Amino acid sequence: MAKTIWVINYFAGTPESGWGERHFYFSKYWIKQGYQIRIISGSFNHLFKKTTEVIGLYKHEIYEGVDFYWIKTPKYRAVSIWRFYSMLVFMAKVFFLGVKRLGKPDVVIVSSMPIFSILSGYYLKKKFRAKLLFEIRDIWPLTLQQLGNKSKNHPAVRFIGWFEKLGYRKADTIVSLLPYAHEHIENVAGKAVNFQYIPNGIDPKEIGHEKIPVKLEGKIKKNKFIIGYAGSIGLANALEYLVEAAIQLESEDEIFFMIVGDGSLREDLKKRAHDRPNILFYSRIKKSQVQHLLSHFDVCFVGRNDTSLFKHGVSANKYFDYMLSGKPILDSNNFIKDPVELSGCGLIVQPDSTQAIIDGILKFKSLTRAERKSMGELGKEYVIRNHSIANLAEDYANLFK
Repeated sequence: MAKTIWVINYFAGTPESGWGERHFYFSKYWIKQGYQIRIISGSFNHLFKKTTEVIGLYKHEIYEGVDFYWIKTPKYRAVSIWRFYSMLVFMAKVFFLGVKRLGKPDVVIVSSMPIFSILSGYYLKKKFRAKLLFEIRDIWPLTLQQLGNKSKNHPAVRFIGWFEKLGYRKADTIVSLLPYAHEHIENVAGKAVNFQYIPNGIDPKEIGHEKIPVKLEGKIKKNKFIIGYAGSIGLANALEYLVEAAIQLESEDEIFFMIVGDGSLREDLKKRAHDRPNILFYSRIKKSQVQHLLSHFDVCFVGRNDTSLFKHGVSANKYFDYMLSGKPILDSNNFIKDPVELSGCGLIVQPDSTQAIIDGILKFKSLTRAERKSMGELGKEYVIRNHSIANLAEDYANLFK
């Protein structure tokens, strides 16, 4: 009899949602292998381009053959205590999902952040003797401490830390998108854990090439050297230094900057840029339009702050979108062995430094088009070879056995 897998991920989405498609793409492969997949997600989150209206406890939807169960969760503003309240509501409502429709889980995957649903997952593990996989996309509350400048004794840090320790100690396997998180996890758990690194990936067959909105197309400056960013605009992206670089390079008429995406710091950065003509902000676009957007860039930007948080590794989807496009990448970080460093598809410059970013931009501009293309192709070859969704889904499915 086919095993039933429950994926509990408040941020799980579809290509139509515009964010959080990791488990959707994995599920398409798992279903082919005979597993019954139930993705349990929240009806609202601030990162979705399209949310789901739900009446009652949840709404069942089949999207391209994958079963989604959208739990009704409260709406909130991105920077608000109500965001955490919504996550807690989601966790609590998972307890009331009936197995009559979803099927008794044989394997439960709890994906963090948010971390609170590990309590629901542990309950399901005990009740149904299910295998519990705890997936760590970001390390919390360490992220809150190092990027949010909160002490280890802050109430939020201690509260989140309780769930973190529970998950590390009670899960059968810890899956992480961060290759070097093993030491931190065992330090918190106080014991050895079964650790498996399964990063984000990309499926070239699923990548759309839909054109970007006409309104955005009309705003892109022609015959300019374009430095572009596409993704979330939050604390971990270090975009304040890119914006400051754009401000300082305003007199360089040939250089143009684009930041496409949404997030908690978007409005602050727009105010800092103060409508300068050499920088364009535009809201998040559909996943299927990203490759067309990147075709307009000469160089893609990715930034990380100068913090020990990233020594555990990174696995942002933007790396793989950038690399698949064959564009070279300007990478502001502390040599954290990310995909850019491992593939050689870009320039790595000092983090938290506007001047280093400016120097990197001017270095790229001094290269020939052929030199930049050659650098970008290294990334394309690397991501297809090492981050295939098909291979990663197979690695994951081995944990179900």
